[in-house]
Amino acid sequence: NSSCVLLFTLLLSSFLLTPKTMISCTRSFVVISYFHLVVRAFSFGPTTIRLLHQNNNLVGKPSWFTRSSTLPKMSFSPSADARGLLYQDQQESMLRRALEEEKIMSSKKAPSELTAPSIKMKPPKAGTGFGGSAKNKNSLDPSKRLAEEQAKVVRRDGVLRMNSVLTEELADRLREYVLEQKDIAEVVTSEYPSLSRAYYGVENSRASRTDLQLSLLRDTGVENQEGNKDSSHTLADALLELLGKDGTLRPIYENLVTTQGELYEMAAVVTNPGSKRQMVHPDLPYKSDAPLYVIFLALQDVTEDMGPTTFLLKTQTEKGNAIFEGGDDAYDEYLAKANCRLATLKKGDAVLFDARVLHCGNANDAEKGQERVLFNFSFRNPKVVGDLGYKGSIRPGYVGAMTVGDVGDALATYAEDKTSDPFAQYGDGLV
Repeated sequence: NSSCVLLFTLLLSSFLLTPKTMISCTRSFVVISYFHLVVRAFSFGPTTIRLLHQNNNLVGKPSWFTRSSTLPKMSFSPSADARGLLYQDQQESMLRRALEEEKIMSSKKAPSELTAPSIKMKPPKAGTGFGGSAKNKNSLDPSKRLAEEQAKVVRRDGVLRMNSVLTEELADRLREYVLEQKDIAEVVTSEYPSLSRAYYGVENSRASRTDLQLSLLRDTGVENQEGNKDSSHTLADALLELLGKDGTLRPIYENLVTTQGELYEMAAVVTNPGSKRQMVHPDLPYKSDAPLYVIFLALQDVTEDMGPTTFLLKTQTEKGNAIFEGGDDAYDEYLAKANCRLATLKKGDAVLFDARVLHCGNANDAEKGQERVLFNFSFRNPKVVGDLGYKGSIRPGYVGAMTVGDVGDALATYAEDKTSDPFAQYGDGLV
């Protein structure tokens, strides 16, 4: 009613007020129009917050749930002011809920560390010697047998920790490279704001957190003190160690998504001290088959003060999703009983998880925390067709362009000639 009265007043006064005064009054009208939503934000339950977060008309481009979308740059229009106010209050409400969830999840037992499982591989089947089938011969390959057992853990628990998948030396190099690219992206996007969505992914709207979408091209190099440039291809070196012919992650991805699995994300997640805790969430709407398998790889040690990810084991199920969608008391009870694991990692360790599993990023402590950099990529399950309901962090030119097999072929070329640019045919991904 107050909004209607104000609108009538504005129309009546339009013949009397100066343009400057009219703009001020119009801004007040828009703010009042949203005020009832802002007030409700202070009493939102988890279900209502989820619905608000998905509302494209209120909070910008939806990314389904809490891996928040990049909010478009605000203009100085009245509606933008109200939109920004509502977004700020929405974020504060979500933070309050996240802190409430943290208490609920620790009410019975504090989350324990996510550890790498001790896997005992079964001996190869009989009849796999000379003349056996190709399938049986594969069972002799220790890496494939290990991947088969690891995949069972992922399908059961929704998440798997794998230690030392990347050497410390390469982790250091990749971290330095990512932070250099982050600085370059900030310079470019400050001059050309329209490129922001090509450089940044689904989390760039949150304070003290950046999803940096990476180029697969060889870095042109940064001049050192002697004026020379380092022309090494750090990202290709890391990918070769992870997804090349003998890569540490190649066998498990071939097991989970085959060589036809689409490259869905290629990014780095950077959080700084002061980054807030997330609400518990899956990355995408539930589907009966796992749509996406995601890697978070630590490029430095990740301590509890740096905001490691908490995973809720075995919550990628239809039952878990139904309770999550239901929200309120049943959901809180579900959180209290959940098997919560904290992914504190050593440099070079990784977690591979089913994107349906419930998880959340913790706060990077403003005083005790440090800058945390995670290498983040994922491959899509080819069995799941259609829209996943989640746009991954990847440059637009790379969307749908590569599979596990394509990445492997490019890296095979690079292994033979380290001066080559193995992903040159795909460009920088900005188009």
